[in-house]
Amino acid sequence: MSIDAKIVAELRSMTGAGMMDAKKALEEMGGDLEKAGQYLREKGIAKAAKKADRETKEGRVHAYIHSNGKLGAMVEVLCETDFVARNEAFIEFCHDLALHVSALDPLYLTRADVPMEMVEKERAIYTAEMEGAGKPADVIAKIVDGKLSKWYSEIVLMEQSFIKDEDQTIEEFVKSKIASLGENMQVRRFARFSI
Repeated sequence: MSIDAKIVAELRSMTGAGMMDAKKALEEMGGDLEKAGQYLREKGIAKAAKKADRETKEGRVHAYIHSNGKLGAMVEVLCETDFVARNEAFIEFCHDLALHVSALDPLYLTRADVPMEMVEKERAIYTAEMEGAGKPADVIAKIVDGKLSKWYSEIVLMEQSFIKDEDQTIEEFVKSKIASLGENMQVRRFARFSI
């Protein structure tokens, strides 16, 4: 099957994948842009998993200040080499993360960072809401777990939907960049400032 170069270029801009990877994905998915994008995401997640054990000693602290000067964020993102830390694609990645933090104001980096007392308090609130519903205990437990997952997706950075592409979480965004840049990366910490 012959794949048009314009479609390959469009897939590359959507995913950040290399030209040959984009072309191969389109060939395997019969020219379907959506399926090829999903295929590359899954492939990127698999690549990222292989690199997860690599040590990250280099990186960048990046700041974003909103145009009105009253809102900003800083992120510390680690990578394996100083070559990648100076790479334009890595700098843009850090900028996108800082922009996201300033816009959506996450409170914690990962689920594990959320204090257990806070989780138990939320669980108690959701359970109390459901008690009068007349549903079985196992159904109530599943509903409460669903509400907790939604709550985590609002306050935990890695579980939030990425502001520039709401079809992927920040964790998936990071994994896609690991796949495209070829190095393990990790968001170490962040801070948001506003007046």
